[in-house]
Amino acid sequence: MAKYTGPKTRIARKFGEPIYGPDKVLSRRNFPPGQHGNDRRRKTSEYGTMLAEKQKAKYTYGVLERQFRNMFDKASRTGGVTGEVLMQLLESRLDNIVYRLGIAPTRAAARQLVNHKHIVVNGDVVNIPSYSVKAGQIIGVREKSKSLEVISESLAGFNHSKYPWIEWDENTKSGKFLHLPERSDIPENIKEQLIVELYSK
Repeated sequence: MAKYTGPKTRIARKFGEPIYGPDKVLSRRNFPPGQHGNDRRRKTSEYGTMLAEKQKAKYTYGVLERQFRNMFDKASRTGGVTGEVLMQLLESRLDNIVYRLGIAPTRAAARQLVNHKHIVVNGDVVNIPSYSVKAGQIIGVREKSKSLEVISESLAGFNHSKYPWIEWDENTKSGKFLHLPERSDIPENIKEQLIVELYSK
């Protein structure tokens, strides 16, 4: 199964949220796409609501179904609240950390930077977007890639104090993953408990 490559606005309208970032079309057409998108009489079933929440999480983090299921299984085997652990696993993906550090403007751009070997972890090139970053590891830009326009433009004016679980070093253009984030510190509007209930059926 390939990643979704269609219009991102269509997905944002489907969930009624700018899950890929600011969306001008969504602000004007804040109803689902399609012929019956503006039919407010339609009701979603309980199962449909849970399924939609899972789909929203997958699209937000750019994770395929099998990857997502494997992460859920790992979260369920780990001590703690399954839903919160799942969100922590998603947040600790390398492509997400690159995005959170402001090195890339979107998660899709972050995945591309990782795939093209522009990102290093503790000084070594890592080209696996799903790589799970551990506490204490340093994520940075490869020396010869620091002049890339997409990186410099993304970093310009970025507020690096937004996320308390990562620390940015402007001199080295690198960030340190301090610890797994608390759920309250993760800004994504995802009801992870619905995902847990879906997989528990």
